Amino acid sequence: MTAEAETSAVAPRRRELDILRVVVVLGLVFFHAALVFSPDDDFYVKNAETTDAVTVLAGLAVVWAMPMLFLVAGLGARHSIRRRGPAGFARERLLRLGVPLVFVTIALNPLPQWLRLRAADPAYDESYWRFWPRFLSAHLDLADFPFVLDGRYFDTGHLWFVVLLLTFCLLLVPFATALAAGGERAATAVSRHPGLLLLPALPLAAINALQGMEEGFAGWNRWAYLLFFLCGHALADDPRVRAALRRLAVPVGVLGLVLFATTAPGFMTADGDPFTDTTPLALATRALFGAAGWCWVAAILGLLDRPRELRELRGGGRPERLWAYLALAAMPLYVLHQPVVVAFAYGVVGWPAPIVVKYAAIVTGSLIVILALYEYAVRRTRPTRFLLGMRRPWRQSCSSV
Repeated sequence: MTAEAETSAVAPRRRELDILRVVVVLGLVFFHAALVFSPDDDFYVKNAETTDAVTVLAGLAVVWAMPMLFLVAGLGARHSIRRRGPAGFARERLLRLGVPLVFVTIALNPLPQWLRLRAADPAYDESYWRFWPRFLSAHLDLADFPFVLDGRYFDTGHLWFVVLLLTFCLLLVPFATALAAGGERAATAVSRHPGLLLLPALPLAAINALQGMEEGFAGWNRWAYLLFFLCGHALADDPRVRAALRRLAVPVGVLGLVLFATTAPGFMTADGDPFTDTTPLALATRALFGAAGWCWVAAILGLLDRPRELRELRGGGRPERLWAYLALAAMPLYVLHQPVVVAFAYGVVGWPAPIVVKYAAIVTGSLIVILALYEYAVRRTRPTRFLLGMRRPWRQSCSSV
């Protein structure tokens, strides 16, 4: 029996992938709250006092966090296509991703932009309800595909992830069978030569170096995320690939740390913009960052894929129930978090308090509110679950986003 046939049966859910997804989504609250105090990022609300420490800490997150979400989503797409077929998969993704994309864009995304205007100009007194239709005044513009709407105030905001993921899923449909077959051949090659797992680092380095890194997409080029998504889909749950990842996790992780450390001169000391410049130092910095990102993702996957510990977790108890609860919450928490963080930041930056106090207040208040909104305004009714992209409860299934 081939590995593809073996994994076609209903498999136990990959709990470590649920944990990773939840950690990244909740971590975005800490990340976006930190941008309030960053001297570089053009966040919606900015504190008068900033610190360079945010730049360093943010780099430690962006190198792996969003790439991991796309890779896990690609893995989930493999299993979803197998269960539903290509047409069913496309329909399901249009509903699960397209509906919350439209709903949150209309209902929640105007708030951060309105607060940006209020924070930038104390004399700005336009009401939210008068600003709301101006935010939605957008026109079709294909130049920035897949972000096809543009307007003076219109802003996709944090929903860029949903736009890209929906686009990748729909682009995948006609090639899913061929990609799965290619993944089977790649897994066979990896079983013989585990070092081949490092190969995706090369195109990722090339994409970031030649196409440039995009600050609005967590520091990666948008098409680099497509490669993470496709790698997740092609390699999926193949036991040979998982075994190789476990075996190489430590050396690949060390390599990733070394590569990431070598980006410091380009990001911290170079003149100009290392995200877009074409100087040799900028190109090398972006290439090293892209390669480091793949190494970090591969190492994290291998380190967390520990069957014995995961079997103990599946044995039940409070940790198991907590992760099951949060796993279902991933998409609603993602689409809710940024408007809440910006609203708290708007109220807190004026406090006469140190940065650490303001940061703690934004993070704590935002976490309480988004978890309360999920529990009492989303999870308990079918219409709100549908509008926020919450998937159905599971029992025994493979991971999907």
